[in-house]
Amino acid sequence: EVQLVESGGGLVQPGGSLRLSCAASGFTFSSSNMYWGRQAPGKGLEWVSIIYNDGRTSYADSVKGRFTISRDNAKNTVYLQMNSLKTEDTAVYYCSKLIGGNYVRGQGTQVTVSS
Repeated sequence: EVQLVESGGGLVQPGGSLRLSCAASGFTFSSSNMYWGRQAPGKGLEWVSIIYNDGRTSYADSVKGRFTISRDNAKNTVYLQMNSLKTEDTAVYYCSKLIGGNYVRGQGTQVTVSS
Protein backbone atom coordinates (compact mmCIF):
# COMPACT_ATOMS: atom_id res chain seq x y z
CA GLU A 1 0.00 0.00 0.00
CA VAL A 2 1.32 3.41 -0.97
CA GLN A 3 1.73 5.72 2.02
CA LEU A 4 2.88 9.34 2.03
CA VAL A 5 3.23 11.14 5.35
CA GLU A 6 3.97 14.86 5.34
CA SER A 7 5.38 16.76 8.30
CA GLY A 8 7.16 19.99 9.18
CA GLY A 9 4.39 22.54 8.72
CA GLY A 10 3.60 25.27 11.20
CA LEU A 11 3.17 28.97 11.80
CA VAL A 12 5.93 31.24 10.55
CA GLN A 13 6.31 34.97 10.04
CA PRO A 14 6.68 36.47 6.58
CA GLY A 15 10.28 36.13 5.44
CA GLY A 16 10.77 33.02 7.52
CA SER A 17 11.63 29.46 6.54
CA LEU A 18 10.25 25.97 6.96
CA ARG A 19 11.36 22.56 5.80
CA LEU A 20 8.69 20.04 4.92
CA SER A 21 9.31 16.31 4.80
CA CYS A 22 7.38 13.51 3.17
CA ALA A 23 8.10 9.94 4.21
CA ALA A 24 7.14 7.43 1.54
CA SER A 25 6.51 3.69 1.67
CA GLY A 26 4.83 0.95 -0.31
CA PHE A 27 6.59 1.55 -3.62
CA THR A 28 10.05 1.86 -5.14
CA PHE A 29 10.82 5.40 -4.09
CA SER A 30 14.15 5.77 -5.89
CA SER A 31 12.57 5.20 -9.29
CA SER A 32 9.61 7.51 -8.67
CA ASN A 33 9.01 11.12 -9.60
CA MET A 34 7.69 12.99 -6.58
CA TYR A 35 5.56 16.11 -6.42
CA TRP A 36 4.70 18.80 -3.92
CA GLY A 37 1.43 20.63 -4.25
CA ARG A 38 -0.60 22.96 -2.06
CA GLN A 39 -4.16 24.04 -1.50
CA ALA A 40 -4.95 27.43 -0.05
CA PRO A 41 -8.27 28.10 1.67
CA GLY A 42 -11.05 28.36 -0.89
CA LYS A 43 -8.76 27.54 -3.81
CA GLY A 44 -7.93 24.53 -5.89
CA LEU A 45 -4.87 22.34 -5.67
CA GLU A 46 -1.76 24.09 -7.05
CA TRP A 47 1.34 22.28 -8.25
CA VAL A 48 4.48 23.58 -6.54
CA SER A 49 7.43 21.42 -7.52
CA ILE A 50 8.57 18.09 -8.91
CA ILE A 51 11.73 16.10 -8.45
CA TYR A 52 12.34 13.42 -11.02
CA ASN A 53 13.91 10.07 -10.25
CA ASP A 54 17.13 11.30 -11.85
CA GLY A 55 17.26 14.34 -9.56
CA ARG A 56 16.10 16.98 -12.00
CA THR A 57 13.75 19.54 -10.51
CA SER A 58 11.12 21.99 -11.64
CA TYR A 59 9.15 24.70 -9.86
CA ALA A 60 6.05 26.81 -10.23
CA ASP A 61 6.89 30.42 -11.06
CA SER A 62 5.30 31.51 -7.78
CA VAL A 63 7.95 29.70 -5.71
CA LYS A 64 10.97 29.67 -8.02
CA GLY A 65 14.07 30.98 -6.28
CA ARG A 66 12.50 30.58 -2.82
CA PHE A 67 11.68 26.87 -2.55
CA THR A 68 14.01 23.91 -3.04
CA ILE A 69 12.88 20.33 -3.49
CA SER A 70 15.24 17.48 -2.69
CA ARG A 71 15.16 13.78 -1.99
CA ASP A 72 17.00 11.19 0.07
CA ASN A 73 16.51 7.81 -1.55
CA ALA A 74 18.16 6.04 1.38
CA LYS A 75 15.44 7.41 3.66
CA ASN A 76 12.58 7.25 1.14
CA THR A 77 11.93 10.89 1.87
CA VAL A 78 11.31 13.98 -0.21
CA TYR A 79 11.80 17.48 1.21
CA LEU A 80 10.66 20.98 0.43
CA GLN A 81 12.83 23.76 1.82
CA MET A 82 10.80 26.97 1.83
CA ASN A 83 12.57 30.28 2.32
CA SER A 84 11.40 33.90 2.14
CA LEU A 85 7.88 32.78 2.89
CA LYS A 86 5.00 35.07 1.99
CA THR A 87 1.46 35.26 3.32
CA GLU A 88 0.24 33.89 0.00
CA ASP A 89 2.19 30.69 0.66
CA THR A 90 -0.33 29.82 3.37
CA ALA A 91 -1.86 26.47 2.42
CA VAL A 92 -2.01 22.78 3.16
CA TYR A 93 1.01 21.20 1.49
CA TYR A 94 0.86 17.70 0.05
CA CYS A 95 3.40 15.39 -1.47
CA SER A 96 2.14 13.08 -4.15
CA LYS A 97 2.98 10.39 -6.63
CA LEU A 98 1.34 9.59 -9.92
CA ILE A 99 -0.07 6.07 -9.96
CA GLY A 100 -2.08 4.75 -12.86
CA GLY A 101 -3.02 8.22 -14.03
CA ASN A 102 -4.12 9.41 -10.60
CA TYR A 103 -2.19 11.45 -8.04
CA VAL A 104 -1.95 9.71 -4.67
CA ARG A 105 -1.19 12.12 -1.85
CA GLY A 106 -0.76 12.17 1.89
CA GLN A 107 -2.85 13.88 4.54
CA GLY A 108 -0.98 17.14 4.12
CA THR A 109 0.72 19.54 6.49
CA GLN A 110 -0.54 23.03 7.24
CA VAL A 111 1.73 25.99 6.57
CA THR A 112 0.56 29.35 7.86
CA VAL A 113 2.53 32.50 7.10
CA SER A 114 1.37 35.37 9.26
CA SER A 115 2.70 38.14 11.42
